[in-house]
Amino acid sequence: MNVHFIAIGGSAMHNLALALHKKGFYVTGSDDEINEPSLTRLKNAGILPESIGWFPERLNKELDAVILGMHARSDNPELIRAKELGLKVFSYPEYLYEQSKDKKRIVIGGSHGKTTITAMLLHVLKYHKVDFDFMVGAQLEGFDTMVRLSDAPVIVLEGDEYLSSPDDRRPKFHLYQAHIALLSGIAWDHINVFPTFENYVEQFRIFINQLPDDGVLVYCNEDEVVKDLCEKTVLKANKIPYALPPSKTTDGITSLIYNNREYPLQVFGNHNLMNLEGARLVAEQIGIAHQQFLEAITSFKGAARRLEKVAESEALIVFKDFAHSPSKLLATTSAVKQQFTKRNVIACMELHTFSSLNEKFLDQYSGSMNEADEAIVYFNPHTIAHKKLSALSTDQVKEAFGRSDIKVFNDSDLLKEYLKKKQYINDVLLIMTSGNFDGININSFAAELVTQPTN
Repeated sequence: MNVHFIAIGGSAMHNLALALHKKGFYVTGSDDEINEPSLTRLKNAGILPESIGWFPERLNKELDAVILGMHARSDNPELIRAKELGLKVFSYPEYLYEQSKDKKRIVIGGSHGKTTITAMLLHVLKYHKVDFDFMVGAQLEGFDTMVRLSDAPVIVLEGDEYLSSPDDRRPKFHLYQAHIALLSGIAWDHINVFPTFENYVEQFRIFINQLPDDGVLVYCNEDEVVKDLCEKTVLKANKIPYALPPSKTTDGITSLIYNNREYPLQVFGNHNLMNLEGARLVAEQIGIAHQQFLEAITSFKGAARRLEKVAESEALIVFKDFAHSPSKLLATTSAVKQQFTKRNVIACMELHTFSSLNEKFLDQYSGSMNEADEAIVYFNPHTIAHKKLSALSTDQVKEAFGRSDIKVFNDSDLLKEYLKKKQYINDVLLIMTSGNFDGININSFAAELVTQPTN
């Protein structure tokens, strides 16, 4: 197969390119920007584009498929050329389906937790040497790529509800046609494409309605929106609800309890315990028994940037997390506070996405950081301007979060200075963002903080 990627440098796109290259496909691609780690990984595989930019003249009728990434625009010259030549143009999720249409498809969906649940499931399947393919939205320990495509009979797909491509406005997870589906939670997001909460929820209704009669729907019944949706939707597919499993926390270690035996975990927090229970029930559908799952999950360390511990000293522990939406902030902050009851929890988050910087959505953050002992919010006015949104003031942000003592910064240098000058004694710093606070290397910064002398 001869496949060309338009916008090969993206996180998801370059991983799919690597997976197809490993499968033996002839892979080419282009992009107007390729950053690390994509650049080095594509180069090492021998499929890095020779030049940066778009080259429509390189497309020809010998191509079996063209895969279009979200980074490309609908007026991309290579896309126009592909259509002129009558080539088959696929979005990323369309091509994943094309490669998995003869497999049993497991799709993990939800506004939050889907990356972690997918990662948990992959970890357990690998531990038990099950042959499977996958696509997950984070780099995982023990896996070379975020995508694997082979002759395996099963594929596990993280089901993102965002748009498929500039040419295809359908949510990604609609294209996968799940046999086994999981819904972890629903909290309004992506206001730029789903302008109302009702419109957003409708995408999940469509997703579960696609299940075949002999399919399975695993859903979190502690999420009121998910519970209402799943219980009111008439399906012939088997519905399996889940909630918090039995557990205990001793000396900062959380353990699951099953058959009077304790299984210590390397992750913590109620949201992670519910994620784990959802993953267990999905695994059960493909032959992994309860005890087998627990034996495997004790070595699971988490997905990258999902409550990932990045630095530690006696005085300070630093975690980073991808959390950016209100529901994710609340779940992550609460988890850290519940786990470290004797420490002072400092939660620092960046408003970075289109939804989070939209003044019409901002009130959704009310109370989302109340569990923290100290709450800090950062936003960049230039990012707001670049997204062509109305300007925000620090007072607007304070009011939206509903916390009078919240600290708001709109200069990353001032934020760094503030965090560097703090005297850490018995603290946890939780850094939450889908960006990087305008160029801060979070791992290096965290290492610097924990090595500071204490008075």
